[in-house]
Amino acid sequence: MQTKKIQTEFDVTFTELLKLLSSFDREQFNTKPGEEKWSAGQVAGHLIKATSGFSRLLNGKTAETERPPDEMVEKIRADFSNFERKMTAPDFIVPEDKIYELEDLLISLNKIKSKINEAVQTADLTKTCLAFELPVYGFLTGLELLSFVTAHTKRHNFQLKRIYEKFLPEST
Repeated sequence: MQTKKIQTEFDVTFTELLKLLSSFDREQFNTKPGEEKWSAGQVAGHLIKATSGFSRLLNGKTAETERPPDEMVEKIRADFSNFERKMTAPDFIVPEDKIYELEDLLISLNKIKSKINEAVQTADLTKTCLAFELPVYGFLTGLELLSFVTAHTKRHNFQLKRIYEKFLPEST
């Protein structure tokens, strides 16, 4: 079982997210890199909407898993690491088009990170979580949910790096 590896990967990925977001100034944070693109603030808002309920899922109603509890981990990783593939967020996690406050979002993301880390310490990650069925993937085990949050966040970390590069001066 790869529980410790998945936990460490989550922690490292979320720490990188916080560091990446902190590299933007207020104006950059709310500037869209192009039409139909999200600003760094919107990416952070999306991640808050998408991940804020995961600690509740991990601590929620579960059932015994009748398959390997990490069966979907590699598929989730492969799906989210395919940067050539455009993904569309479900409406309920699309961020608002507004001015975001970096400090407020960093506080929220730190709380989410802490709550997920707390849940990981107490939950049985081999059980299937029944509180919410993820679009595309269905009901996932705790291990798979943690992998989902990590892979999804890594994808947006990649996006944030690309947004930030747009603000760097052109090298000659």
